[in-house]
Amino acid sequence: MSKLRIGIIGFGRIGLEHFAWLQQCKSIRSIAAADITPARQALARQRELTVYDQLDSLINAPNIDAVLISTPTSMHFDQASAALRAGKHVMLEKPMAMNLPQAVELIELARSRKRVLSVFHNRRWDPDFLTVTQAIASGVLGKIINVESRLGQWASCVGPAAKEYRPGWRTEAAFGGGGLLDWGSHFLDQIWRLLLPAHPVRLFAQLRHNVWSNDSDDFARICIDFDDGAVALVEINTTTTHPLPRWHIDGTTGSAHSPHSLDFDVTRWAQLDFFPAHSPSQPKRLPPAPKGLTESQIWDQFAHAIAGQGEPAVIADSVLPTMALLDAARQSSRLGKAVDL
Repeated sequence: MSKLRIGIIGFGRIGLEHFAWLQQCKSIRSIAAADITPARQALARQRELTVYDQLDSLINAPNIDAVLISTPTSMHFDQASAALRAGKHVMLEKPMAMNLPQAVELIELARSRKRVLSVFHNRRWDPDFLTVTQAIASGVLGKIINVESRLGQWASCVGPAAKEYRPGWRTEAAFGGGGLLDWGSHFLDQIWRLLLPAHPVRLFAQLRHNVWSNDSDDFARICIDFDDGAVALVEINTTTTHPLPRWHIDGTTGSAHSPHSLDFDVTRWAQLDFFPAHSPSQPKRLPPAPKGLTESQIWDQFAHAIAGQGEPAVIADSVLPTMALLDAARQSSRLGKAVDL
């Protein structure tokens, strides 16, 4: 069977990473890229991709079956809408869109056009998240009281961005910048899934721009009440020189935590130590979870869904709770009070 052919819209840092993942796929391959930046166009040509400098040219190319949208967040809605209307299946980088109404509209458009729409929430299969999920499901912590999910560093969330286009866009609100939409979209997606079947009912957020940006958050703290009494905290703090643990969990039979990693080492984050209530001075390392999907396997599953062989790894509808939490966090911070969900 011939491989599904995909075009990459936005050949920046993450677009290049997707190209590498697609190289390992069994059922899908990248054949083209669209980017407005000459240096990134040249990089795509080096990878033997057909290069377009206009979005319309790529999405109307008859030999392209699907597209990846890996541009700044503020562009996702318009570009995904255009691709779906052109008859292409769409994989969106996270966050799905700038807000929940845009996400709902994209899902409805994909459904009406009978196209597959998915979102690349690959951190649903990170080893740390899977290990914490396994620990909670095993009952070793008893009834969950509190879950804290953090990322801390003294550096902006721009990271190793492509320098040729606009390397600081992740700190600009107009482009969808800030820690909440960057790492926060992953961590909020993880937290509500982690505590299922409980559902979030109330949220309070503090979003601040202190050091790295004039208009988007470099500090984001989101506190969530769940309907079973559990509470959760998600914090993206790029203004700390002493990061707190990546995970901290309290239950009725003990607590657990895992270390931070300035290198975002997910295997280190997965080193989850349990401190039993009856003997907290004798912690034990909890077993790691089995490996989850790789990025290439997520892509292969997307291709299978297009071929009518099951669902994509991330069903677009499953991202709506995440989008609702992101919207509520911005509303809460703006109002300075908790909001009901």
